[in-house]
Amino acid sequence: MTTSARDRDAAGRPRNARPRDGLGRPLPHGVTGVPTTPEDVVLPPAESLREAERLLAAGRPFHAHEVLEAAWKAAGGPERDLWQGLAQLAVGLTHARRGNSVGAARLLRRAAGRIEPYAADPPHGVAVERLAAWARAAAARIGDGAPFGERDADPGPLTGSAQLDLLRRWEDSGATWRVLGRSADAVVVALLSCDAGEEVDRLHGTDRELLAYIGERDRSS
Repeated sequence: MTTSARDRDAAGRPRNARPRDGLGRPLPHGVTGVPTTPEDVVLPPAESLREAERLLAAGRPFHAHEVLEAAWKAAGGPERDLWQGLAQLAVGLTHARRGNSVGAARLLRRAAGRIEPYAADPPHGVAVERLAAWARAAAARIGDGAPFGERDADPGPLTGSAQLDLLRRWEDSGATWRVLGRSADAVVVALLSCDAGEEVDRLHGTDRELLAYIGERDRSS
């Protein structure tokens, strides 16, 4: 009888102990690889999102995928597709960094389609609308043969309001805004130019995080 030399965990499940590089590619035995997430570790949803976000920002989409895949396997009920879609996004970025443009574009489009149904009421504050749009744009860029390096493979925060992100980016650019109207559950904001303060665009906001951020203010400080 042949005995497998593959490592197994305490429960007898096979475990791949071969070292891997920062993109999850196997390295020769004896070489020091990049530590991976233990297979039996399952983090709470908020911690999973923070850790995956940290790993993506560090240029380690493969390891982010491991965290998100563990959350997907542990999730029950209606959230499973969300976690699977987030894991697919990270896998797509892994393929992009490895040079597999066809597989990367396909997985990113699949990820966008899987998470989009959650846009109306995103669990755990996941930035569904922005991430889906980002994934589709990245897939198109990869499909067009554009360069896709480490900086390109960071989708930004996994949580937060897309509308609030837009307003904060507007502020960070040095531009200002002014509230034109508000109700209990909505606000209309004029986005003003940096120099003359002219209205450039309008933001019709209904997101709770955006409303909380603006509060009772009538304009940016």
